[in-house]
Amino acid sequence: MILSVEKLEKQFGSLKAIDGVSFGIREREIVSLIGSNGAGKTTLVNLISGYLKPTAGRIFFDGKDITYASPFKRVKLGIGRSFQIVHLFEEAAVLENVRTPLFARYRRIKSILWPADSYVDITREAIGILKLFNLYDKKDSPAKELSEGEKKILDVAMAFALKPRLLLLDEPTSGVATHDKFNVMNTIVSAIRKEGISALIIEHDMDIVSNYSDNVLVIHEGRIMAEGKPEDIMQNKEVRETILGIQ
Repeated sequence: MILSVEKLEKQFGSLKAIDGVSFGIREREIVSLIGSNGAGKTTLVNLISGYLKPTAGRIFFDGKDITYASPFKRVKLGIGRSFQIVHLFEEAAVLENVRTPLFARYRRIKSILWPADSYVDITREAIGILKLFNLYDKKDSPAKELSEGEKKILDVAMAFALKPRLLLLDEPTSGVATHDKFNVMNTIVSAIRKEGISALIIEHDMDIVSNYSDNVLVIHEGRIMAEGKPEDIMQNKEVRETILGIQ
């Protein structure tokens, strides 16, 4: 398992937002996390990424206990994240948006006295990432000129620049026009598969979940209600009635 969550709990005052959650994600596996609003999806992802500390339980990444590690430490270990609301440098060119996290990564692994070819390496790698995400033709355009779908893709591309082994995605198709959602997911999932990384995706669109997930976690009132293949989850009576509103 690249990620193991064991009996995780998070309490806010008298509210237990996460209540005894346990699950694992395998290498190269794409897992979707579904549930009603307020079920605990974002809280769970915040715990995994280090933006919240648990009340109880443990989190292991690649066998290492990261329960109380900082978000920065988790990024260094290989946990990347994109958010429901994208965080781009709107006025900067698309290429510069990808070069920026690359500079941060290179500073961690290079001497403070950078060799001149480091800048060439960064640009070359940024171009490779843009090609992977079908954004190379937009490399010189300001990020603000991209469509909503392209902005979502760029946000994930920036997370890729930090070389994650596990990617946490918060509703990557939120705010994207219906006709463009599958194009966005095709691009993102193709890159994930090609690079051989794992992903945990918060998603509410069951068509997206069914088409792109290896496994699905269903969270309800802070607890895991069901876990399984997309086709099995879609046939689960409790999930259909409680989460999907299908009789």
